[in-house]
Amino acid sequence: MPLIIEPNLPAPDAFYEALIDTHRDLSDAQSAELNAALILLLANHIGDMDVINDALARARLSVLPGPAD
Repeated sequence: MPLIIEPNLPAPDAFYEALIDTHRDLSDAQSAELNAALILLLANHIGDMDVINDALARARLSVLPGPAD
């Protein structure tokens, strides 16, 4: 199955609120550790290295400066 990149959350605002609540009152270091733990849990859940590699590549490109930057 390919990586789904179209909106796919039935309640995106609820997800965002839960994510923000999960990070509340954490230090920057704890927040980074939480993100790493979440990534590993979700990657394990996905279990498909092609999908995971696609997601990693897209995520990396999303933070690199583009030609207009």
